[in-house]
Amino acid sequence: MVKRLISANTSEMLAMNGAELKQSIKASEGRVVLSENVVVHEPLDGITTSEIAAAFGADLILLNALDVLNPLILGLYNGEETMATAKAHHDGKTIHDLQKLVGRPIGVNLEPVDPEAKMAEDRLVIPEGRMASEKTLREVEKLGFNFVVLTGNPGTGVTNKQIATNIKVAKDVFSGLVIAGKMHGAGVDEAVVSPEAVETFLDAGADVILVPAVGTVPGFDDAELKEIVKLAHSRGALIMSTIGTSQEGSGSSFIQNIAIRNKVAGVDIQHIGDAAWGIQSPFENIYALSKAIRGERHAIARMARSINR
Repeated sequence: MVKRLISANTSEMLAMNGAELKQSIKASEGRVVLSENVVVHEPLDGITTSEIAAAFGADLILLNALDVLNPLILGLYNGEETMATAKAHHDGKTIHDLQKLVGRPIGVNLEPVDPEAKMAEDRLVIPEGRMASEKTLREVEKLGFNFVVLTGNPGTGVTNKQIATNIKVAKDVFSGLVIAGKMHGAGVDEAVVSPEAVETFLDAGADVILVPAVGTVPGFDDAELKEIVKLAHSRGALIMSTIGTSQEGSGSSFIQNIAIRNKVAGVDIQHIGDAAWGIQSPFENIYALSKAIRGERHAIARMARSINR
């Protein structure tokens, strides 16, 4: 057995494989915080956005806008704090170096873009290294990521059908935790979440089902979330609720309200997104989320626990 994630030290967390990380999250009983961070915007004072998120209580760090074929993270290396000075590193050390700095499991967004998607808005074209494919998923394995999230940024044309297809590929070539689902429409004219889509994700082998947090997309309410939670849990999967609609910048009272409603529904991981400033959530909101779902004791312990343990 493994230690629950909210009480685990860095050495314990980073030694976990995908199955162990899943059990560690499950054992934390709905008290795990995940912060999503854009890696190609300039952070504060020459450090990474991931370091800041970890300092304010995130248990898991999710990298957004990372091209896994050309890994570039602003602030990770000295003299590489801006897009003008940073460069992609192809020595296979990028993610291991970030893990050493933040002491947290690190994941990455890959987008299952569907070229046949019926779009509801103009399509945003993204690089190959940000799209989900066997090639990029194999690269995620080589780079040493702890988990991968198959989802879509606004306007990229990600569909639930394509997500299911890429879950199967991920389970074949990636040893970490596989998280899948949509935070919002991603530009596509289809339901963001439905029991039918969740069933296809579960059949494909997803470890964690990603859903919008209640209060973030129109019409998705507490009862519907609870139905999805029960379905996923009955199949041995976990649930991650996500705030990915710029409401991560709506203020601590909103964050706390959403956090409790989603915990009541039974979610296992609570995600807070990067769109408030286009970089990451305001730092105080990460702490507000952490404190709401696990109390001051565990919130402070996560912030204070040395990464050298």
